Formats: sequence, C-alpha cells, structure tokens
Amino acid sequence: MPMPKWWGHVNKRVFNPLTIARGKSPVLIHVGRVSGATYRTPLDAHPVDGGYLFILVYGSGSDWVQNVLAADRARLRVDGRDVELASPRLVGKDEAFEALPDDVARPPRVLRITEFLRMDLVAG
Repeated sequence: MPMPKWWGHVNKRVFNPLTIARGKSPVLIHVGRVSGATYRTPLDAHPVDGGYLFILVYGSGSDWVQNVLAADRARLRVDGRDVELASPRLVGKDEAFEALPDDVARPPRVLRITEFLRMDLVAG
C-alpha cells in the first residue's frame, strides 16, 4: 500500500471536503457499489490520449477505485465542466508513464506506486 489507510480516512473526512469546497481541483463523481450513494472525490486527473489517468496514491483497493470499476463509469468535473468517463482499467507503471505527458511529474519512487487507473472519454 503506497500510503497508509489511516491517512486515507483522514483525507476522506477532513481534507477532501475542504478541497471540493474550494472548487479548483478535479472531482470524480461516482456511485457507491453497495450504497448506491453519489460520492465526490477530489483527485489529480491527468488528461491522456482519449481519456484521463489517475495516480492511485492509496492503491487499487480504495473505495473510489472499487466503485468506479464496479459501475464501469464515472463523471469528472474539471475546469468547470463535466466529462463522462467509461471503461476503467488498472494499468501498470510502464503504460501509465508512457501515456502521461512529459511535463507531468511522476510519483516519487518512495511511494512505490505501481497501479494507475485509466478511463476513456465517452463521445457525446
């Protein structure tokens, strides 16, 4: 696990609501796989050819990742507009780094992040 789970819980309860309220960060809107509730998760969303790439700081077991994989879609609010995303899939570091533009910083090696989530834009 790249980051400890307890820090993820702090982020979810304290920092995520503050980040969403500021309205400057991309926010992924997804549906809970068990609850059916709508959730908003602020994330770093990196545009790549045909979609977006997300760095899984807490790993692929995170609730938001599992929700998106189960629903097979999500909506991303970025730069004041919503984009529909589908076909989520976990990709490895090599594929992710190849897809990311050169000006996007790679996660520090100390975090040992090996999984990323890639999603495609839905034409519409």
